[in-house]
Amino acid sequence: MLERLFQLKAHNTTVRTEVLAGITTFLTMAYILFVNPNMLAETGMDHGAVFVATCLAAAIGSLVMGLLANYPIALAPGMGLNAFFTYTVVMTMGYSWQTALGAVFLSGAIFFLLSIFKIREWIINSIPLALRAGIAAGIGLFLAIIALKNAGIVVDHPATLVGLGDMSKGGALLACLGFFVIAALAYRKVTGAVMIGILLVTGLSIALGLSELPGVISMPPSLMPTLLQLDIAGALDIGLVSVIFAFLFVDLFDTSGTLVGVAQKADLLDKDGKMPRLGRALMADSTATMAGAALGTSTTTSYIESAAGISAGGRTGLTACVVAALFLLSLFFAPLAGSVPAYATAPALLFVAVLMMSALAQIDWDDLTVAAPVVVAALAMPLTFSIANGIAFGFIAWTAVKVLSGRWRELNLAMWVLSALFIVKLAYFA
Repeated sequence: MLERLFQLKAHNTTVRTEVLAGITTFLTMAYILFVNPNMLAETGMDHGAVFVATCLAAAIGSLVMGLLANYPIALAPGMGLNAFFTYTVVMTMGYSWQTALGAVFLSGAIFFLLSIFKIREWIINSIPLALRAGIAAGIGLFLAIIALKNAGIVVDHPATLVGLGDMSKGGALLACLGFFVIAALAYRKVTGAVMIGILLVTGLSIALGLSELPGVISMPPSLMPTLLQLDIAGALDIGLVSVIFAFLFVDLFDTSGTLVGVAQKADLLDKDGKMPRLGRALMADSTATMAGAALGTSTTTSYIESAAGISAGGRTGLTACVVAALFLLSLFFAPLAGSVPAYATAPALLFVAVLMMSALAQIDWDDLTVAAPVVVAALAMPLTFSIANGIAFGFIAWTAVKVLSGRWRELNLAMWVLSALFIVKLAYFA
C-alpha cells in the first residue's frame, strides 16, 4: 500500500528512511507547538484551544501535502504571520481575533483560487526578487523586536521610544542563554536545536522557581473556544483589504520559495528545472490555511525546516505523513506547552529572525534603486509593527525610486497598480 501511494522504489527510498526523515523534520519544527499558542493567546484566544488547533492544522496540512502532492514537505502555522496576526491586526489595529481568523480564511481561499487558475506564476514573476528578499528580511526584523520585547530585553521609553530593559531579571538572562544555545546547536547541526533551547530555558525557569510545571501529559484541551469562531463577514471590512493581501502575499512567496528550495535539495525538479505537481502542493498549502482558520490558528504554510528531513533521506509524501502523525501525538502534551513562558520562546523567534535576515545577501547593494526600497521595506515592518505597512512602503518606494531615476521602463503593470493601491490605502485607510 505504501509503495502504491508514495512510489518509494521510484524515489530510491525505503519506509525506514522516510520514517526517520519524518521524525527529523518534526523535531526541527516542533517549536511551533510552544510559540504559536503563547503568541496567539495574547489576543485573548484560549491557549489550550490554540494548541489543539496548531497540532491539527499542522497534521492536516502535512497529511494533504503527503497524500495529494507526494512531497516530503511539512506544514504548520507560519512564523511571522502569527506575529502579524497578534501584534498588528488584533493588538494594534483593534480587530477581534475572530475577524482576524476570517481574514486568514479569505487569504487561504484566494490562494486556493490562484492555484486553480494558475495566476500565481504571473504574481510571483511580477514582483522583483530583491523586493521579495527585503520583505523576508523585514519579517525577520519584526520577529526580532517581538522576541526582544517578550524577553524584557527591549522596553518602551518615553524619550527614545525603545530602551534597554532590566538585564538582571531572570527572564532576560535565560532568554539570552537560550538564544546562545540554539545558535551553537544549530551550528553543530544538532537536530531539534530550537526545541532543545526552548525546553532548556523552560526547565531552568521551573528549577529557579520562575515558573511552574502543571504536568506533562493529559487528554487534549477542548477546541470549542476557537472552533468555527472566525468572522468572515467582519473580515470583508475595507480596512482589512491590505491585511488579507499581506497574509496572502507572504504565504504565497514563502510557500513558493520553500517548495522550490526543498525540491532542489531533494533533486525532485524535472529536466526543465520545474517542480512537478506544484499546483497540488500549493492547493495543499491553501487548504491547510483555510482549515487552520476554521480550527482557530493563523496562516498555515510550508516549512523550510522540511529540508532537515530531506537531508536525512526523505523523498516522498510518507515523510510528511509521519510528521502529521507526530503532530497528532503531540495533542497529549498540552500541559508541557502551557508551562513554557514567553521568554523561553523568545530565543526561538530571534533565531528564526537570524535565518530570515540571510535574504539580504541576495541584494545588489551597488544599485541604489534596488537597495533603497529594500531597506525601506525591511525597516518599516518592525518600526511600524506591521508586515502590511512594510510591504506597502516597499512597493511605493520601489516604484518611486525607479521612476525618479529614469528607469520606469523596468516597472511592470503589477508594480504600478499595487503601488497606487498602497498609496490609497495609506492615505485613507491607515
